[in-house]
Amino acid sequence: QVQLVESGGGLVQAGGSLRLSCAASGRTFRTSTMGWFRQAPGKEREFVSTINWNGGVTNYADSVKGRFTISRDNAKNTVYLQMNNLKPEDTAVYYCAASTRTTASARVAMVPGWYDSWGQGTQVSVSS
Repeated sequence: QVQLVESGGGLVQAGGSLRLSCAASGRTFRTSTMGWFRQAPGKEREFVSTINWNGGVTNYADSVKGRFTISRDNAKNTVYLQMNNLKPEDTAVYYCAASTRTTASARVAMVPGWYDSWGQGTQVSVSS
């Protein structure tokens, strides 16, 4: 398994930006699909974005498309989520996840249960 630690969350005004980082340890990071999910109070955990092992394939939830960018640096064992033009509805705990499975289906990689490892989460709060 991969151990994951998120950082970079905080409080920001609407329209602002944050960059989340997820530092990974473990031999399987470089071949793992990585994902970002978020969970707001009283709501289920929802998919935000995913990136395949070499960064060549990315996918985004419709709600963040055009505003968020996922990337990874395999030399640093880190995956990032650049969040621009933040909105109050982006407020949530953001989780990084890793999966050692392979799939050709973007829909499969949107399901939390497909992931093997999870970080502890980082809070993102956007004020209006």
